[in-house]
Amino acid sequence: MKNSRLWVTLPLLILAIFWSYRSLMPKNGNTSVEEEYGFSTDKALSHVEVISKQPHAVGFPAHATVRAYIVAELENMGLEVSLQEGYTAGDWANYSKAVNIVTRIQGSGEGKALLLLSHYDSSPHSSLGASDAGSGVATILEGIRAYLAKNVTPKNDIIILITDAEELGLNGADLFANQHPWTKDVGLVLNFEARGSGGPGNMFMETNRGNEGLLKEFITANPQFPVTNSLAYSIYKLLPNDTDLTVFREDQDIEGFFFAFFDDHFDYHTVRDSYKRLDRNSLTHLGSYLMPLLTHFSEADLGNLKSLNDYIYFNIPVFKMVSYPFDWIWPMWLLALGVFLVLLVLGFRNGSLNIKEVFLGFIPILSTLLINGVLGYFAWTMITALYPGYKDILQGFTYNGHTYILAFALFSLAICFWAYHMFKKISIPNLLVAPALLWLLICWALAQYLPGASFFILPVFALLVCLAISIYQKEPDPFLLLFLTLPAIFIYSPYIAMFPIALGLKMLVTTTLFATLTFWLLLPLLRRYPRKKFLGSLLFTGFLGAMAMAHFQSGFTEENAKPSSLVYILDTDTKKAQWATYEHQLSDWTSTILGSENTLPETTSSTTIYSKYNSRFTKVATAPVKDITGPVVTIEKDTTLNGNRILEVGIFPQRSVHRLDVYTDATPIKRASVNGIKLSEFYLKERKSARLFTHYISDNDSTMLELSIPAGAELELTLYEASNDLLEHAMFSIPQRPKDLIPMPFVLNDAIILKKTIRH
Repeated sequence: MKNSRLWVTLPLLILAIFWSYRSLMPKNGNTSVEEEYGFSTDKALSHVEVISKQPHAVGFPAHATVRAYIVAELENMGLEVSLQEGYTAGDWANYSKAVNIVTRIQGSGEGKALLLLSHYDSSPHSSLGASDAGSGVATILEGIRAYLAKNVTPKNDIIILITDAEELGLNGADLFANQHPWTKDVGLVLNFEARGSGGPGNMFMETNRGNEGLLKEFITANPQFPVTNSLAYSIYKLLPNDTDLTVFREDQDIEGFFFAFFDDHFDYHTVRDSYKRLDRNSLTHLGSYLMPLLTHFSEADLGNLKSLNDYIYFNIPVFKMVSYPFDWIWPMWLLALGVFLVLLVLGFRNGSLNIKEVFLGFIPILSTLLINGVLGYFAWTMITALYPGYKDILQGFTYNGHTYILAFALFSLAICFWAYHMFKKISIPNLLVAPALLWLLICWALAQYLPGASFFILPVFALLVCLAISIYQKEPDPFLLLFLTLPAIFIYSPYIAMFPIALGLKMLVTTTLFATLTFWLLLPLLRRYPRKKFLGSLLFTGFLGAMAMAHFQSGFTEENAKPSSLVYILDTDTKKAQWATYEHQLSDWTSTILGSENTLPETTSSTTIYSKYNSRFTKVATAPVKDITGPVVTIEKDTTLNGNRILEVGIFPQRSVHRLDVYTDATPIKRASVNGIKLSEFYLKERKSARLFTHYISDNDSTMLELSIPAGAELELTLYEASNDLLEHAMFSIPQRPKDLIPMPFVLNDAIILKKTIRH
């Protein structure tokens, strides 16, 4: 009877883990947001379908088509739409034209306005942009339609801003935030984004101070499926990742929320970011954020949201959101430490704790941490050694990535069960001292260096309660122990998968470590299961099965295609040409074009063309020289003034082009401007490469570059002028890319690149 009650907790434990994931987002058939607010996922999807028919990056033909569609949809709602057009270079020295779509719903009050924000450009050159950020645009279009259908007049004005050129450097947001007169009216921003094609929508806050005001209003708005925590908030502040919202926060001190899903990360910025592959539930999730927040913040006082205080917060099933002030962090830790010390005294007094067995209890703790930590740390290196084609998925998350996460989680749990099987003669109270102490040390470090993660202390309190029960009861009720494990399951289980999904499988170490750390917190229950060796073997068998499944899923298919790359580089100075690729494992298609004599690049000068992940060419081969006309370069001005040499250089394309990258030698650049737009002085001072700027070209614009260098200095400029028409160009006979290949994202691809050097 005793064991039967204990074994009943095992399927309940598995069910709780499943629930911790299942509760994160709406599932198929969930119509709650439509029933309460009138938001239709089907209508939002119809917008995504139109927006994502073709790649629509800045300068591409479909770019204007998508813009016209969005404008027409807003006008059909009775809104007066304007276009804000201008040029910016942002903080990344990516110069481009941006055409923002702007409209406004007038409110009845005089307070600050609510800004709804997303972007309509897709990433160059092949992305269809269904998720990034067609999903955000569609969410706003459908949300505004549903809101207006209720015939209510908001208290606050509602500004709708669909920016342009976000993918190039947040240029559209820069243009609006720093040049549009409506910026001064904005009190709060809601920004909608995506970094994959599925998964739950996560809420992030961007603040210059504390999060108390924003968080309290978010909780009051009461979205049904909040997925957020202050750990992500703290980590996000440390990362270099930016969104359009960042521009408003940094440049205008306007704070806000942004919402993004990032599962199926392998689709990010690719041609597979399509209507077909967008998870419908993820789109519903965005709608479930927008509608209650739009309803709430259209009436709230948006001029009273700033705060100096930070709050701990996290989502949990049933309770949705739990929050408390940062001021509680150290008192809670000290309370936990005090409880732990009291329990040690009581345990040693009544004989439940034995000093020798307590010390032996550190062996399984440290061994599981070491084994699982080392395996997780080297996991991605081992995987890519076995499957080098994975290196060409620059997002770092493979099509079978979820299977790898499952495999390494199962392996970690198997090691834990085996380790504790070896120490089954040590009593449970003695075994619980080590995890309690190590978790207290972890929580101390988090409170000191990453305070947003300080809610990790809460399951430690449950562990301490279990320790107290174990000290006084030899056979505690297993259902009580199961109940006390729920905080650990609900809080930590999602982290086992979250970091590798968001940041790539190089973060598999977080899977193995979180699985191990969570096991420690479940130890009061798991240690009581008999046949731990069998359970460990069962889990290890699951690991082998998952790895076998991952192996059979490792090949590239039409559905899960391999990224491939090819460019043609013509040096107009030497009259030599090369094929080049970024692929680590050459596809047959690429190998056929490069030929068997392909080699590693011999020089670095042709391998530094700007890309998101600083990728470099992996193979080059001699290519036929084609009669392609390079740009005309003129020196419009060359004067010396106040110890500075002022150069004005004109670069005029003689063919249809999409992009111009300009590099310099070691000569210091004091000031620079592109077509009258100044490059950031901070960027010029801090740039760590020879790249000066990139011009993403619209309408075949010319480039006028003005530079200030030390008087008497000479300057060498290297130009890379690119067009994304290699596969269609009449001078080439490139076979069409096979269906099991897609263009590699994040790099210049399918491009004809003309290199030209200027010394003056």
